[in-house]
Amino acid sequence: MRHFLTTVDWSREEIQGLLDRADELRKKPTGSQLAGRTIALLFMNPSMRTRTSFEVGAFQLGAHAVVLEPGKGAWGIEFETGLVMDGEAEEHIIEVAGVLSRYCDAIALRSFPLFKDWSIDRQDRVIKALARHASVPVINMETIVHPCQELALMRTIQDHLGRPDKRKFLLTWTWHPRPLNTAVANSALLIASKFAMDITLLVPHGDYLLDEQFMDIAYEQAESSGGSLDITTDIEAGYRDADFVYAKSWGALPFYGRPEDEAKLRESYRHFMVDEEKMAMTNQARFSHCLPLRRNIKATDAVMDADYCVALDEAENRLHVQKALMVELLQGR
Repeated sequence: MRHFLTTVDWSREEIQGLLDRADELRKKPTGSQLAGRTIALLFMNPSMRTRTSFEVGAFQLGAHAVVLEPGKGAWGIEFETGLVMDGEAEEHIIEVAGVLSRYCDAIALRSFPLFKDWSIDRQDRVIKALARHASVPVINMETIVHPCQELALMRTIQDHLGRPDKRKFLLTWTWHPRPLNTAVANSALLIASKFAMDITLLVPHGDYLLDEQFMDIAYEQAESSGGSLDITTDIEAGYRDADFVYAKSWGALPFYGRPEDEAKLRESYRHFMVDEEKMAMTNQARFSHCLPLRRNIKATDAVMDADYCVALDEAENRLHVQKALMVELLQGR
């Protein structure tokens, strides 16, 4: 049995196999590969693309998806061990994982960090607890990484650029009214470095560097794959000759859990928004974002409506890559 918690645990060849299968499923979207199979989708946080793409993908392959929202339509869940459960949670992940493993062929979880203590959140305890107690494959629908988004991003890059090796990939921070999860940024670094891209991480200040565990893995993967990873605070240097521009907002980790203090730092960096002038510095780059995106905050209308914007392609690819993943994990169970 194998889980899909992070792409770090999967080789480039294995991931490429998923991407190739996704391309095949895009050409022939319906089938009976997963007839009679079931997958439980646990959403601790809101979702549009993730929920829709998993539900539709399961349906198109003959499977059934059960959507559960703990604390709303389902009992609240406790993930820590050894606690006296006298709070809001009604049942423990040990029983939840056990029950769902007997009902379903896989369990997927979306659970954002709590934005209180990064030393705890960076351990990704919630999904690890589910995987530890489940007896069926577990899929990460976003925690402190977003591996399904990684698959969609790389499928999109290959659709538009072909082989990604040594193509310049710009991951640029953008302003947002509040500090957001670093998951997508972490994942963009992980997948681009695994596929030998020359990455430039553009941040407005050193406090916006990503957690060292992801930076270290990205450096290691870049070195072993033949790619590279550079960091800059220079907007022109970041955009110059880029082949693919990926934008995301995230909070400064030194201010984690202190949004009011972090807001004072980020306020002077609104000019990091992606606009036509910045895109004109690139090598006719494609632009994308994981969505949702606040227009004229993260990117201008002109960028979002341009022919080079492939954000909708990436969103569509969520459907194809997740179907490929479900086939890989569930077929034959």
